[in-house]
Amino acid sequence: MRLLNTHTIQLEEFFDKVPPYAILSHTWADEEVTFQDLEKPYHTAKVGYANIKETCRLARDDGYQYVWIDTCCIDKSSSAELSEAINSMFNWYKDASICYAYLADVSPTTTVPTEQCSPFGESRWFQRGWTLQELLASPQLVFYSSDWAPIASKNSLKELISQITNIDEAYLISQSKNIAVLLEKASIAERMSWASKRQTTRVEDIAYCLLGIFGLNMPLLYGEGKRAFLRLQEEIVRRFDDQSIFAWTSTIWDTADPEPLGFLADSPGCFAQSGHIIRHATYSSSSNFSITNKGLGITLRMLESALELNSYVLLQCQPRNAASSMVAVRLQKVSQNSINGS
Repeated sequence: MRLLNTHTIQLEEFFDKVPPYAILSHTWADEEVTFQDLEKPYHTAKVGYANIKETCRLARDDGYQYVWIDTCCIDKSSSAELSEAINSMFNWYKDASICYAYLADVSPTTTVPTEQCSPFGESRWFQRGWTLQELLASPQLVFYSSDWAPIASKNSLKELISQITNIDEAYLISQSKNIAVLLEKASIAERMSWASKRQTTRVEDIAYCLLGIFGLNMPLLYGEGKRAFLRLQEEIVRRFDDQSIFAWTSTIWDTADPEPLGFLADSPGCFAQSGHIIRHATYSSSSNFSITNKGLGITLRMLESALELNSYVLLQCQPRNAASSMVAVRLQKVSQNSINGS
């Protein structure tokens, strides 16, 4: 892991014993200082250098000799290093002593935000894909306004942040290093819903930014487009026995002329209405499903109706606070050995 010395503004590399460090969470803007820029004399003239300068100042004031900043601590010209960094990033935020969340579009204020419809609640920081894992993973996170004045801590704003993000407060108040264990209490559908309204610059990153939230590692293949999100779901199917991954609604659904769909979603946006889906109260872990070379293999209970051409299968998940309900997926047979879900 490469860290920036807050006194010398020089990078140092650590392998086994990583010292305590602060970490920055922010949204990228123009003229960020990269790994290569730090070796050049003009890097202090770039607009993005202010982020480095202020982060180091905050860290020094808090007693930390090192900080981690994504813009300059990763050599993005190396695909191998970038892949390792993205697969490690959730843990880097989890292991940081403190996270400074810089909201560049929030003007200084002397009052603590209380409304969802406020500059704080509408900040771009709450709309980007990468900042989701940074919000969840950081055990201690403090928000800062555009002039680097403190706004408040994540813990003190947990109720408001929950309203902004639709993330239950239980996942926002953890001060321990066991956030990964805590997140596993949320269903796959619920975790996907947290990213349903977030955006990334590159299509693939909407999948890669979720790796840590599901505790997964996956090779990065920039250029694969939406296939990245399908690969993420395939990895989830291999790792978890949680059928809520199939509890989603198409973002392009046409009730007049419905298009048959597969069992896996196209994007996190398909889970926008699935934040309330949990495992069924009588959940049985005996149901196997897997990804094979012919597609998804799964055994489910089927409901057939003489009045309809389609059949339905029941998933072992339910809406929260609806113990007598189950989620069903409508099926349409497309060949002798193949069906589509809709």
